[in-house]
Amino acid sequence: MEQKEVIEKLIADGVTVATAESCTGGLIAAALTAVAGVSAIFGYGLVTYSNEAKQKILGVKKETLTVWGAVSEECAYEMARGLKDVSGADCAVSVTGIAGPGGGSAKKPVGLVYMGLAWGDNIYVKKNLFQGSREEIRRQTVETAFAFIAEKVF
Repeated sequence: MEQKEVIEKLIADGVTVATAESCTGGLIAAALTAVAGVSAIFGYGLVTYSNEAKQKILGVKKETLTVWGAVSEECAYEMARGLKDVSGADCAVSVTGIAGPGGGSAKKPVGLVYMGLAWGDNIYVKKNLFQGSREEIRRQTVETAFAFIAEKVF
C-alpha cells in the first residue's frame, strides 16, 4: 500500500494519528499534511530530537535513556506510549534512530532505526537497519513507518 493510500484510508476510516519523531525531524508529519483532508485525523506532530524533549514531552524515563539510549527498542516503546497518552490519538507512531553520516557505532550503526506504534491496547516496536545516505535513511524510515501503520492498523 502506497503512503498516500495509507493516509487516505486513515482519513476514510476516521483513525486519528499522532507522530513523535527524532531522526526524521518531522518528515512523517510532513507526509501526512501533504494529503488533503488529513486535518480530520492528525492533531499532533512532535519532533522530540533531544533526550530532554523525549523525557519532558513524552515521558520517556531517564533510566531508559541512561541504560538503553535514545536509539533503542525501549525508547521507541516509551515514546509511542507517551505520545498516545499526550495526544489521545488512536494510532501513535514514534521513530528514533541514527541517520548519519556520523554518530554510529559497532553496536548501533548508522541506519539503525526503531519505530514504535501504539494502537488500541498494544504497543509494537520494529527494528530496522537502513542503508544509504542520511537523506535515503530518513526517506526509508518514513516509507517504513507508513507500511508499519498499514500492517498493524488495517
